[in-house]
Amino acid sequence: MASTLEKFIHSLDPRSLPRVLQIQSGIYCQGSIYEMFGNECCLSTGEVLKIIGFKINKLIASICENNEVSRFSAKVELPLNFPGLYKVVADETPYVSIEEITRKVSIGPTRFGHPCFYSPEDIKLANLTIKHGEQITFNSVEEVNGTMAVNCGVVRNNQSHSFTLPLSQEGKFYECEDDQIYTLKEIAEWKIPKCRNRIVKLSNTLHTWDSSNPLPENFEGCLILTPVYEVQAVMKFRKDIVHILSDLDVEVKDITDCYDISSFLQPLSLEDVFERTSKEFPMVAEIMEGPSGSQKPYHLLHTGKEIIIYKKYQATRVLASEIRSDSPKRHFLIPMSYKGKFKRRPREFPTAYDLELARSEKEQLHVVATKAFDSPHKELFSVSVGDQFLVQQCQTSEVLYEGRKKVIDVLACEQILSDTYKKVLLPMYMEGGFVEVIHDKKQYQLSEICKEFRLPFNVKVSVRDLSVEEDVLAAVPGLQFEEEITDSYLLISSTSSPMESWEIPVYRLNMLVHLLSRDVQTVVPPATKTTVEEISEEQYYMVRRYENQTLHPPPRPPKKPT
Repeated sequence: MASTLEKFIHSLDPRSLPRVLQIQSGIYCQGSIYEMFGNECCLSTGEVLKIIGFKINKLIASICENNEVSRFSAKVELPLNFPGLYKVVADETPYVSIEEITRKVSIGPTRFGHPCFYSPEDIKLANLTIKHGEQITFNSVEEVNGTMAVNCGVVRNNQSHSFTLPLSQEGKFYECEDDQIYTLKEIAEWKIPKCRNRIVKLSNTLHTWDSSNPLPENFEGCLILTPVYEVQAVMKFRKDIVHILSDLDVEVKDITDCYDISSFLQPLSLEDVFERTSKEFPMVAEIMEGPSGSQKPYHLLHTGKEIIIYKKYQATRVLASEIRSDSPKRHFLIPMSYKGKFKRRPREFPTAYDLELARSEKEQLHVVATKAFDSPHKELFSVSVGDQFLVQQCQTSEVLYEGRKKVIDVLACEQILSDTYKKVLLPMYMEGGFVEVIHDKKQYQLSEICKEFRLPFNVKVSVRDLSVEEDVLAAVPGLQFEEEITDSYLLISSTSSPMESWEIPVYRLNMLVHLLSRDVQTVVPPATKTTVEEISEEQYYMVRRYENQTLHPPPRPPKKPT
């Protein structure tokens, strides 16, 4: 049965990809050339496409009155980077099963991917009853005892209770009111259900308005958002990926079940390549869609280029951030092979508890107070700005509190006076401010710092890496080494000039390839060039989240006695 491309994509479940479509009719049925994102493609009647992916490209907005499109509203096109912050208006139409929710609503690992619903009826489970109207948070979808289910949670009396709901669970499920605010891009990625529009309310008015703004001046109302998708497809006789918009005026028919899908080129993401067994490497591949950006060596990976993929492996990187008080900070992943040298920079400590965490047996920690602290106990020391201390050890001490003796954790230090040292005790809960005094003038390799010191650790580049043309770290005034991470990489080189090989990250590089049935002439990879990778703010938080999900959080600092 034929349908418009727009209708088909709006109802398409991403989990069912890839799908094979045949062009039935439309304004392009005579074989007109259609250009999108620099790709020309001919969409003639009978043409066959393999859909491999789709994402929201832009939004069509209409002014909303009483949850309906205003009769006087013209439709306007909004790019995903359109300014402003928006609140999501809860959809009044219920979902009829958990399966429908998982099919239409984005559920994922980030805070945006935890939608909340409520049921007008009680839901009785084996060991818990979910009360009607109670807010249910959907956290993830996974297989439980052979059955697909959603991991959910409810909060009662500040305590979280976890449970699962099978996809077969039926009933009425309504969206809860959402008090968060989002950018249009966040709404497009996480908050627009399949087959439904989304009503949003402008939360903060735009700072400036000019005639190019598609919304009325001083607009503070609601908008109905309809997504327009960018569709990624493979055509029968092309070696690149074509991109078309879902609102293209053509009719299509899904012929997946009666078509040999293997007759198309098989695009593979870097994740797909990494999942291959080690015995399948090395392999030759042609790039179908190269990564964006000019960062070396990624600018060499353009569409049509043939590469050798030698092996897959895990490699260690040091996650580092620029030291600066204002944002945004720059973030880097530094390979252990980095050949530059570093000098230490002073660390800052907001509490006495942080001094205890940073203390090491290798050297005595010397700090200067940057904030005064007046101790409520005569047994403990009051700190003035400029006081200098050598940090000794953590211990306990008895203090008199409201006429009763109480034992608390303290930090034993030596205050540095002009000609002597004075033993003092600082309460561990003390909120002050300290800056490290550096006596160490040595220059360190990256591996030495990771071996000898506890991270986080502050440094600056003292000798740049001379093995690369441009050392991006050398221009940064200060860096904080935050933690060591392990990440997945592929080792590649060019087939035309295999003089050197590069490591490319599997999960941060959007690139599609297809494998060529050719033998690799050089099984041993040439000399490997590892580079410092600058990552975005979003990639930084993803790296930290994945690295820290298996670690226990550090203990909370002691609280001030009450």
